[in-house]
Amino acid sequence: MASHATGYDVIVVGGGTAGSVLAARLSEDEGVRVLLLEAGAAASGLPDAVATPPAWPSLVASTANWGDRTVVQDASGAPVPLPRGRGLGGSSAINAMVFARGHRSSYDSWSDHGAKNWTYDDLLPYFQRSETAVSRAPGRGTEGPLIVGPAVEPNDVLLACLAGAVEAGHRRAFDISGGLEEGFAPVDLNIVDGRRQSAADAYLLPALGRPNLHVVTDAVAHRLRFDGDRCTGVEYEADGRTHTARASGEVVLAAGTIGSAHLLLRSGIGPEKDLRAAQVEVFHPLPGVGRNLHDHPRANLVYSAQRQVPTPRNNHGEILGLLRSRPELDGPDVQIIFIDIPLPNPVAPVANGFTIGVSPMRPVSRGSLRITSANPYAPPVLDPNYFGEEEDVRAVLSGIATARRIAWSSALAEWGIEEVGPGLDAVHDQSIGDYAKKHFGSYCHPVGTCAMGEDEVSVVDSELRVRGLDGLRVADASVIPSIPSNNTNATVYAIAERAADLLRRR
Repeated sequence: MASHATGYDVIVVGGGTAGSVLAARLSEDEGVRVLLLEAGAAASGLPDAVATPPAWPSLVASTANWGDRTVVQDASGAPVPLPRGRGLGGSSAINAMVFARGHRSSYDSWSDHGAKNWTYDDLLPYFQRSETAVSRAPGRGTEGPLIVGPAVEPNDVLLACLAGAVEAGHRRAFDISGGLEEGFAPVDLNIVDGRRQSAADAYLLPALGRPNLHVVTDAVAHRLRFDGDRCTGVEYEADGRTHTARASGEVVLAAGTIGSAHLLLRSGIGPEKDLRAAQVEVFHPLPGVGRNLHDHPRANLVYSAQRQVPTPRNNHGEILGLLRSRPELDGPDVQIIFIDIPLPNPVAPVANGFTIGVSPMRPVSRGSLRITSANPYAPPVLDPNYFGEEEDVRAVLSGIATARRIAWSSALAEWGIEEVGPGLDAVHDQSIGDYAKKHFGSYCHPVGTCAMGEDEVSVVDSELRVRGLDGLRVADASVIPSIPSNNTNATVYAIAERAADLLRRR
């Protein structure tokens, strides 16, 4: 999409959610030359299904997904697919289009390792800057590039689930996406006029005509270049050749939780023991790189229905709830999402039905990302350590019990439902927990491998600068120290909006 010029003020590596925001915002200043490098395709090269909301599950098997898998997980005895977007828009081009901030309480722990000024209230202006919320609810944005709002016509079976949740005694929230409420409600979606709106759609494509913004797609970053302790550029491959782009200002990694940590490690920045094991020369010891990997696992209860479930029109998961597994907690730690298709399950196939997904939103389990070599095409070794801590199992058990009470409400009785997976033979905590641990999937929200803070296990400081190096920042989900209590994409938009401000003030 651009010539391979070499000199820029800022180089952004990764054209996903964060990279699209950064490239668009930084290039608003005509005097700032910005290069955006993306390993995947341009928007025109992505599958047609990207634009069609109900088709998003098919994208997992497409070229728009990197195809990552974890190592065998102790909980399940099997690897877990970990979808990650590849191409302009990144994961915002293949995800389920849920746009929710996460409850404000889940940001409180971001300061545990010394991160300064990253509370929910600190992020609020950046949440608002990213969005135009159809709801116009208090605290929501009204002038941002993203148009976000609930499904125009929610699926009838999901509305019945919502009625069942209220019948079961749960609060009917007004704006479950805003970060201030608990309960159940339709969630905001990145769907505009029946089509997905990705980060590339909202931010990047309107900016492509700017002469100071260069975008190079199908460009795989090999390693970072340095002069002493200062990052001076990026070596990358495109068009079958190796190029070096130089930055007079800064290099910003926005390649996501997997991609940013992977590039740092390949460049010799990370835990010395891990780098030596991968036969990578240690350039800058930084023990936190690749550590603190965590994600939302999700267990699914699958129901058959005698009444025909309407054909899905939106993203399948249009209504969700946030609740506490224990009343003494300071905020919600479980999400229940109603899904208008029967997801595959290990018990029996279901032709007509729906799913209730249950996910521990504030998991305690932590894992790691490692590399085996400096080869940029060698996949990283991913171990999120799902359900490694019993506290996460207890949270999902609480959510499953709540989901079952909702399923057996009178609001769903007219649908003639039957629980197929796990089925009513699973009645005790042991059997339910075994099902959840064996048959869960990733909710595709990995975070934390370049965690933010001010201590020695942190990778970036409170201004997103890589500790001990100059001219290098990270601005994506990898800097999140502790995962928010909802789908993570809205938080990544806010992080990138704030990063743009930090870079303008450099």
